[in-house]
Amino acid sequence: MSPDTVENIWLAIGFLGQGLFSARFIVQWITSERQRRSVIPVAFWWFSLAGGVTLLAYAIWRLDPVFIAGQSAGLVVYVRNLYFIMIGRRDAATAS
Repeated sequence: MSPDTVENIWLAIGFLGQGLFSARFIVQWITSERQRRSVIPVAFWWFSLAGGVTLLAYAIWRLDPVFIAGQSAGLVVYVRNLYFIMIGRRDAATAS
């Protein structure tokens, strides 16, 4: 593969990650509008995780330590929130 092809593939990965990351705001906005209150749906955290992982891969390829640190820190928050949601659902199912 030529260096230009590799560069273009990684640019596509970077834009894909940014698109996934941006989609979380659209999902949150639509959900909040429908419920007429501020809501953070589970899909927000999944898009955050998917976008964050994809952008982290791109940042690692670019060897950008600032971008790597920022995306890495965010992943901890996204995974933790998904964990809390999973535990909350399990506890609710057990209580029923």
